[in-house]
Amino acid sequence: MVRPGFEPRARMISTPADQSPVLWPIRGLGALLDFVAATHARAVAALLLVCLVSYLPGFFNIPPIDRDEARFVQATKQMLESGDYVDIRFQDEVRYKKPVAIYWLQAAAVRTAEILGASDPRTSIWLYRLPSFIGATGAVLLTYWTALAFGPRRTAYLAALMLACSLLLGVEARLAKTDAMLLLTMVAAMGALARAYFAEIRRGLDDIAASLGTALGGLRGGARLRQAVPPRARPGRGEPGSLHAGQRPESAPSSAFGAYGSPGLLIPAIFWTALAGGVLLKGPVILMVVGFAVAGLIYVDRSARWLRRLRPLIGIVWMLALVLPWFVAILGRTGASFFVQSVGEDLLGKVASGQETHGAPPGAYFLLFWVTFWPGAPLAAIAAPAVFRDRREPATKFLLAWLLPSWIVFEIVITKLPHYVLPLYPAVAILIARTLEQGTLSKNPRLVRMTVLWPIIAAGLPLIGVIGVMILRRQLALLAWPFAAAAIIFGFLAWRLFDADGAERSLLRATVAAQLASIAVLGAMVPLLRPLFPSALLAYTIGPECPNPEFAAAGYHEPSLVFLFGTSTRLTSGPGAADFLSEGGCRYAIIESRQERAFVQRAEAIGLRYAPGPRIEAINYSAGHSIAIAVYRSETGQ
Repeated sequence: MVRPGFEPRARMISTPADQSPVLWPIRGLGALLDFVAATHARAVAALLLVCLVSYLPGFFNIPPIDRDEARFVQATKQMLESGDYVDIRFQDEVRYKKPVAIYWLQAAAVRTAEILGASDPRTSIWLYRLPSFIGATGAVLLTYWTALAFGPRRTAYLAALMLACSLLLGVEARLAKTDAMLLLTMVAAMGALARAYFAEIRRGLDDIAASLGTALGGLRGGARLRQAVPPRARPGRGEPGSLHAGQRPESAPSSAFGAYGSPGLLIPAIFWTALAGGVLLKGPVILMVVGFAVAGLIYVDRSARWLRRLRPLIGIVWMLALVLPWFVAILGRTGASFFVQSVGEDLLGKVASGQETHGAPPGAYFLLFWVTFWPGAPLAAIAAPAVFRDRREPATKFLLAWLLPSWIVFEIVITKLPHYVLPLYPAVAILIARTLEQGTLSKNPRLVRMTVLWPIIAAGLPLIGVIGVMILRRQLALLAWPFAAAAIIFGFLAWRLFDADGAERSLLRATVAAQLASIAVLGAMVPLLRPLFPSALLAYTIGPECPNPEFAAAGYHEPSLVFLFGTSTRLTSGPGAADFLSEGGCRYAIIESRQERAFVQRAEAIGLRYAPGPRIEAINYSAGHSIAIAVYRSETGQ
């Protein structure tokens, strides 16, 4: 029996006859992709929908996460309370590990909600998460824009889709931290950089083509040369640089630069503004990633002429004009202490040692990649041989310059957190999407076996969630089961039909599996895991029966407690909590079990009269152990 052959999926177009009525809409995903990739408007609308489905489940009802998210939101809350938008503090301690931009963005979201009359906005965690949600969604759309410099709409859409559905970005979109917004600025900067780089190369190729055309009496040789550079995506009607009848896509001028003449201001403005935003978000990280990419390209090409298109003199002045005002203000307020903490202790400290037990050996990010970039990760392995083979081609060279130098640095740095390499994931997504478009994925069976990660992770994530809910809550989380079952089915079919239907359709099924798993785990299961969130459980349990209550905590000092119970929450010891209650008024003491004996002894010694309140058992995942917490109140609090 002769086995039918299949063309590479990147060169196949779905037709109604292509779709099996039995497996529709599963097989109809290919036709859906054809429809979505037909126009920019459809592609952007589809990506926005994917982001909403991927990031909103759990966005509103997952409690504050210790410790980083809670520290960020509490510092923002104190800015709102004090009206001081220059200094960054957590209670009475300065917090100078990161610059100020994310606090401003979070404060703007909360202040807007207050103006609109929202209920209790300053302790509504989802408001502080809005900048991260916007940053993640914007990063996806900017990945689409960036990828248009490397290929057609279909390629750009697939690259953005992989990033949108990646597990790591899905987590960061729900956390009120810097990393999703940093990703947005990073992709904007690299998208502008790519356009400057390719515009200069195309101009050089056109000069060569003109010379060859003069010598050969035609331009065929030049047209073939220009194919080495990725064609610009076809613009819509009426856009600058639109293709005229008979004009080849490869010869269309870049609308950002006109006909390769003097560079305009739009692309340089995007580049330098993105750099300024990245610096205000997370200091020199964006300069490192972009700088390594630029240095790598200059070294390989032995030329830096293309940088002129970014208007570096004007651009640097513009970037400094955006960045310097706050840095000057904080230096005037604190002297050199900001740079001592942010650069000396935080940045360089992470290079030399593993801060807060987050140390890991080189290679840790490579191992984590197969989970954190799922569902796109299996295709990275299959695309790797083609990427290596095309490493000298300009588009691949640019993406590798974006990816490899910074990845190596992150692997060398001792402190490792999964989100450190997030700014490099768009480069991986575009590399995979280009390989899909070209139909050059490896057929090596060992690499193709990596697709088994699709059903394994699609089943593993809900399974872990169900087990967690059963252990911690004695529940089955039945609401999550239909979504979990659908995720497993789509993950299984993505793997099982890979040979028959091709990589593109399998990737689409895997992204559907990722979205369904997000709904099941983050939307339906994680909010049920209340014992993992002791601060939220205490806030739910304690119902103050007196106006203007005050709180002290002994033993349990997580930042989320301060955020939910107020900036004035006193973090102390057992005896200190007893002294706190003795001061009178409406007061509550939150006592972790290891501090309870010291609290009782001090209370007896000073003759304190107090009333026992609720008691909870929970898990402090930040400290890595279970805890029991008792609440006591002063007699006047009854």
